[in-house]
Amino acid sequence: MSNTPAILDKRLYTAVATATGGRDGRAKSDDGTLDLAIVPPGGNKAGTNPEQLFAAGYAACFGSAISAVARMQKVTTGPISVTTKVTLGSIGQGYGLAVELEASLPELPRDQAEALVAAAHQVCPYSNATRGNIVVDVKLA
Repeated sequence: MSNTPAILDKRLYTAVATATGGRDGRAKSDDGTLDLAIVPPGGNKAGTNPEQLFAAGYAACFGSAISAVARMQKVTTGPISVTTKVTLGSIGQGYGLAVELEASLPELPRDQAEALVAAAHQVCPYSNATRGNIVVDVKLA
């Protein structure tokens, strides 16, 4: 496997957001849809933190990847839910992340659901971005 970053064949969408004040500030999207207070994890201030935002984005994206793979395979899944846990921890002198993805496809037989989840992990943009960089544990509920 090469360490060379993948070059996009075609740009489908570009999100733009600006954060000011780091973990004690605000994040806003260029279209104004997103406008959030950013606070440190575990703090008692109202707001969210980067790990929660990453968890929400990964969960939504992974759920869409499961749906896309199911459509390609002509599988009717029923409801899909993905819970993502993003853990912030120390690595030597710096910091790192670890992710747990738990997908729930209660209307499918377990073997079929596991196959869809495994295939989704190969096509999900978040999975592709994190692969080889952080530990991502994928499992079926």
